[in-house]
Amino acid sequence: MIALGSGTRPMEAIDIADGPTTERDDDLALVERHRHGDPAAFDEIFERYQRMVFNLALRMSGNREEAADLSQEIFLRIYKHVGRFKGRSSLKTWVYRVAMNCCRSRRARKRLPTQPLPEAADQVLEELQDETSSPERRALARDAGRRLMRALGELPAPFREAVVLRDIEGLSYLEIAEVLRVRIGTVRSRIARGRDRLRDALEEDDR
Repeated sequence: MIALGSGTRPMEAIDIADGPTTERDDDLALVERHRHGDPAAFDEIFERYQRMVFNLALRMSGNREEAADLSQEIFLRIYKHVGRFKGRSSLKTWVYRVAMNCCRSRRARKRLPTQPLPEAADQVLEELQDETSSPERRALARDAGRRLMRALGELPAPFREAVVLRDIEGLSYLEIAEVLRVRIGTVRSRIARGRDRLRDALEEDDR
């Protein structure tokens, strides 16, 4: 049986510091440098979020070639619009929102399959897998991961997005609400219903 997140992890608190060097201040300073034509500023944004963007694109599209194309599209959109960033959320959350919107647009235009290919599961397992485990355990984990990703791909898009952002990307409920622009209650509902559907699909697969 594959264990899914229970949702009992504490919600991350928003850190409001007294000094001038909060994360949001750093984000705004970086964006301001970009606005004033500092090419190193966007290079820093790219380096900071390249892996995150590619991983999300891979998990939502299902293959590396599509994810690479999506990543280019996402960063082009970030380059064009990051000057509008006002700091109401973190830059990371804003980048996730841009990336998710690009993934949705690409899926609508190209009618991509909803099921991720096995390589998307492999990417997840590369990050989560214990390298000291035996070959037999790694093989079982790989098979379990592929079944999980197959079941995840069958979820309705709103449930899938919420579960991916929470259980794979590790965002807080507040961050997910900001990325998807929905209420936290809606986020909790989508995650709970998505996890329930995943459990049902995996239990059915085990029979």
